[in-house]
Amino acid sequence: MCQLFAGQPRENYHSHTRSIRLNGQCTSIRLEAMFWQTLDRIAGAENLSTPQFISKLHSEVMDIHGEASNFTSLLRCTCLVYAERQPLPNVRIPRLWESDDIDSSQVVMGGC
Repeated sequence: MCQLFAGQPRENYHSHTRSIRLNGQCTSIRLEAMFWQTLDRIAGAENLSTPQFISKLHSEVMDIHGEASNFTSLLRCTCLVYAERQPLPNVRIPRLWESDDIDSSQVVMGGC
């Protein structure tokens, strides 16, 4: 097993529940700590609190799709999109939708 993944601190994947207000209604969202940390960073970059960012995202999803089904999964995917767009100098990591013709010697995965 890869140390990068298996050796991470348990606190990273410990779940936390936060209560927030979405469209005037109180609700609870349960996510792993690393996702909350990423949402905190995204919100800060937007000059919003995390609840404000999540509420704004929820409203935009409602406007676009008419519903926000599986919103917690959308939040996790939001974190992955954010992480994917962060610059990684001198590292070539293939995206999921890219070709299968990738030279694995060019892929860096932290010691795997």
